Amino acid sequence: MSIAMNRTKASQGASELTRVLARKDVLALAFGAMVGWGWIVMTGNWIQSAGSMGAILAFLIGGVAIVLVGLTYAELASAMPQVGGEHVYSYHALGHFASFLCTWTIVLGYMSVVSFEAVALPTVFENLFPGYAVGHLWTIAGWDVKATWVAVGVIGSVIMMAINYIGIRTAALVQKLVTVLILVVGVMFITGALFTGETVHMEPLFNVESGLVGGIMTVMIMVPFMFVGFDVIPQAAEEINLPFRDIGKVLMISVILAVFWYALIILGTSLMLDPQALEASTLAVPDAMQAVFSAPWAGKLMVLAGIAGIITSWNAFYIGGSRAVYALAHAGMLPAFLGKLHPRYKTPSNAVIMIGAVSCLAPFFGRPMLVWLVDAGGLGIVIAYLFVALSFLVMRHKRADMPRPFKVRYGKAVGIVAVLLSLGMVSLYLPGSPSALLPIEWVVFGAWMLLGLGMYLWSRRRYGVAYSDRMMARELSGDSAVKDIE
Repeated sequence: MSIAMNRTKASQGASELTRVLARKDVLALAFGAMVGWGWIVMTGNWIQSAGSMGAILAFLIGGVAIVLVGLTYAELASAMPQVGGEHVYSYHALGHFASFLCTWTIVLGYMSVVSFEAVALPTVFENLFPGYAVGHLWTIAGWDVKATWVAVGVIGSVIMMAINYIGIRTAALVQKLVTVLILVVGVMFITGALFTGETVHMEPLFNVESGLVGGIMTVMIMVPFMFVGFDVIPQAAEEINLPFRDIGKVLMISVILAVFWYALIILGTSLMLDPQALEASTLAVPDAMQAVFSAPWAGKLMVLAGIAGIITSWNAFYIGGSRAVYALAHAGMLPAFLGKLHPRYKTPSNAVIMIGAVSCLAPFFGRPMLVWLVDAGGLGIVIAYLFVALSFLVMRHKRADMPRPFKVRYGKAVGIVAVLLSLGMVSLYLPGSPSALLPIEWVVFGAWMLLGLGMYLWSRRRYGVAYSDRMMARELSGDSAVKDIE
């Protein structure tokens, strides 16, 4: 079959997406996704749970695991740069149903972040505009849900949905601008804390009251949720205008930057706030920023950086989630209407609307939803990481001759360690672990999986496995025939 024919076939499928994302766009997309609002609201809890050095150690250990998993992503993303990322890798390595499970669990992770930000935004507004939440609706888990509080989250969701509906260029521009704001404020905070902070404030270095290991594990369970975002790069692979080798490089740079970011934010906060100040603080990082400059404006500036983090994370996971849903539908694993591209904007419009609808619902459950989403979504994320690491090993054996523009050295060893680390991260969520999921979090996870399984079984009966085989083979052969971008 000729290259021209392959290109034509590809253009009829997923290649209707347009390659418009440059290097800076991709780096801002991934780093901005990993640096959301969580570090603003949860840093104080991490330090209290594990101690200052315990919290840093938890992120470094978790970061090493994410880096190794990221290496498997980087190789596969450069070798198979099709929309859907995990969906493509697990399909060719592990088969039809495994591909669905892998992708649907990562979509849960993306959905949980999108919904998390819809709950985080009204929480931020409470800090900027105390007392704005009025109009009691109901009480969930001891927390009063207010009408104006819900309205802020829903309005934010609708705005982010609109940005992603009208095109990837607009979303990428927004991502770059707000990521720059986060970095500038972060550098101000970290450098200021290193010069003005007191090491005595870091005591205790490790929290031994709940057990040294238990405290560190309590923080480590949140690490996958905090680092989810680099995998948005493979999801949008068909919209990235870079040499395929560079896709893997940018992915790894974004992960390493995020590891340093979280470790330094924890260090700066622990240098500025002693245990008593942390106990009294509701937003530890803004309070630490205020302490650095001895001025209320500094704390407000950090809150604005947190809002910027909400936007970057929200935006990135609209992109990643919608592309993952689109890829599943395009391959006949979800109803076909979710695989529709907008004729003008070239975005998976129905998938974007689906994600927006879920995001709009989250604020109605109040602030307790924050923790439920972090934990349930985190389990989905690490399951997907496990599938990708397994796919990496299988493809090294099954398709040893496949071109790999970004090839990982000592691939077999890296893949085995990535599998073992992924299994270890999965075990943190299971019963018997000090950080096991709560019953309500299992309900969230189970309901999501049942919803997906129902749509998958309907789609499989409606379209058949053979349809998926044809679509996946056409996409892979079409893209592999197109000359790499120089």
